[in-house]
Amino acid sequence: MPRSVGDCRAVLSPAAFVLALICLFCATRSNAQTPPAGAPSATPSFVAADVAGVEARGRSVIVNRREVVTFAVPLLDASPEDRARRAAAALGQVLAYEGPGTVTVWNGSETAGLKVDDELVFYLVAGDVESTRQRELEVAADMVRMRLQQAVLEVRERSDARRIGIGLAWSAAASAIALLLLNRLFWLRRKLMSKMESHFGRWQQARPAGDLLAGYAEHARTAANLAMRVLTWGGVALLIDGWLTFALHQFAYTRPWGERSTAWLLGVLEQFVLAIAAAIPGLIIAMLIFALARLSTRSLGALLERVERGEAKIGWLDLDTAGPTRRLGNLAIWLFAFAMAYPYLPGSHSEAFKGVSVLAGLMLSLGASSIVGQALSGFSLMYARALRPGEYVKVGDTEGTVMAVGLFSTRIHTGMGEEVSIPNAVMFSQPVRNFSRLVTDGQFVVQTGVTIGYSTPWRQVHAMLLEAARRTPGVAQSPAPYVLQTALSDFYVEYLLCAQIDKSAPARRAEALNQLHGNIQDVFNEYGVQIMSPHYRADTEQLQIVPRSQWWAAPAAAPADTSSGDLRER
Repeated sequence: MPRSVGDCRAVLSPAAFVLALICLFCATRSNAQTPPAGAPSATPSFVAADVAGVEARGRSVIVNRREVVTFAVPLLDASPEDRARRAAAALGQVLAYEGPGTVTVWNGSETAGLKVDDELVFYLVAGDVESTRQRELEVAADMVRMRLQQAVLEVRERSDARRIGIGLAWSAAASAIALLLLNRLFWLRRKLMSKMESHFGRWQQARPAGDLLAGYAEHARTAANLAMRVLTWGGVALLIDGWLTFALHQFAYTRPWGERSTAWLLGVLEQFVLAIAAAIPGLIIAMLIFALARLSTRSLGALLERVERGEAKIGWLDLDTAGPTRRLGNLAIWLFAFAMAYPYLPGSHSEAFKGVSVLAGLMLSLGASSIVGQALSGFSLMYARALRPGEYVKVGDTEGTVMAVGLFSTRIHTGMGEEVSIPNAVMFSQPVRNFSRLVTDGQFVVQTGVTIGYSTPWRQVHAMLLEAARRTPGVAQSPAPYVLQTALSDFYVEYLLCAQIDKSAPARRAEALNQLHGNIQDVFNEYGVQIMSPHYRADTEQLQIVPRSQWWAAPAAAPADTSSGDLRER
């Protein structure tokens, strides 16, 4: 981006080069158009018309690239095209010689004649102005006279060296002013950018650590830089357009181009201002609709937040469904508000807006089906109350404590120090084992099984498993643990120990199971019962147990107190 006067000059150099070529061309054309002194009157011809800057284009007569008149009907034996050619030839002959260039109108009963320096150049009839009334013909003839007068004066001006010199001087002055304004514009941009950077820096330093808004500071800085760049280059474009338009107005040969540029710019500005003025009432209505939606969501949120905190009760809502209901209500309110405000948004009735709406709807319908499915599954889980935060569940191979049931996924903390995020569609499509739902007072169930051969009395196995549960810290004694024989298999009996962990237990169920498994091994080793599924042909010579003296083999270290509530000692 330009940052100095030299860089700003580089912006103007292509346009200045084009302007210089135009000026040179104007001077060349002016010298070619001046006839020698004392030249005889020539018969009107097409060549003379072209030399004087006059031409016939179809039915229209063009003078200095300005459309002066367009013939619509024949006159006597001349078609509209012939009338245009004859008028251009007559104008070329008159303008080929020096003269004041005064244009007058001669009004007849059914015709009007246009004269230049008292030389008749063409006639207008009622059919040319689509009217049969004399007054309408006179008004139309006067308008043609004004257009022709301006064009004739410009043709005279094209050969005026003094006027060309004045135009060059004004163009040079305009170029210097434009260069200065461009330089000031870029200087202003640098100053504003510097102040904005310092403001963002102070704002970030003032925000507390972890603040949500601080994370968006870089995005805000990028957006501000982009807006400043757009405004700067928009100003550059307006300056260059204004400079070029002014320079083109200084020369007769290029003045029609400048006027068209001015008309285009004014037309764009007019459309812009009118569009803004027309959009203001609709914007006010849309803002009122959104304000009412905001008020409704805040009222609904205040009510349901009280339900979430337990301060209020609604028959069909509880602590778990108040949050999802609040989100659903807010979504419904904003969708309804947007549907109501849509017709009042600027450009909503334009074809471009409709096309974008159709494209957005198509993209959402194709790409958001899985997202909608996840959201519906999430709401189904919330309202079905299949699981709540804080409960211990097992979903597939994932087992742990439910931390949050979100709109798209459910987060579970396992006992292995990890967080698992499961899509709600997966949660909804498979069984969920809840270990906390059927117990009270914050407890949860632990289960573990062993397989022992038929040679071991089942009563002894029951007692040993219950002893291992008694030794495990945090195992609730009320309700008391119990043992079930779940299967009588070909070579062994399957035993299942069920117990509840109370609030004094470790927070992680995996740690509780770890301690319970360790105590089961210790108890079975104490009583000389091997834990194995005896797929065998004959018993081994030695029991597959660990003697008490080897419980703390290196590198394990024995605790200070190794007493272990041995049943035999009791």
